[in-house]
Amino acid sequence: MKKDVGFADVINLILAIWLFLSPWIVGFAGLIPAAWTAWATAVAIAIFAIAALAAFAEWEEWINLILGLWLVVSPWVVHVAATQGAKLTLFLTGIAVAALAALELWMLHRTPPRLTAS
Repeated sequence: MKKDVGFADVINLILAIWLFLSPWIVGFAGLIPAAWTAWATAVAIAIFAIAALAAFAEWEEWINLILGLWLVVSPWVVHVAATQGAKLTLFLTGIAVAALAALELWMLHRTPPRLTAS
């Protein structure tokens, strides 16, 4: 199956770039747990966004949903919730990634689905 539009994957790629650069932009690069969380998760989101742009597979959206939810809870898991910039960056980017993945999954499973035969 082929998706009609890969807008969510392009946005996820942009969010991954933002997330990767955010420790320097927002100023938490010295906060190692938050910075490494941002960098590692950004690389994973970018890999799956590029893979989804190349050839859509539903499991990629499930992975992005999990990565987005990880970002939402990560400030508390890696104990950086007291640092406002890191917490907001990770939390809000996670909300965006998870929401896009949920939207893609909803569009895939709604009736009628927005898919075309390849």
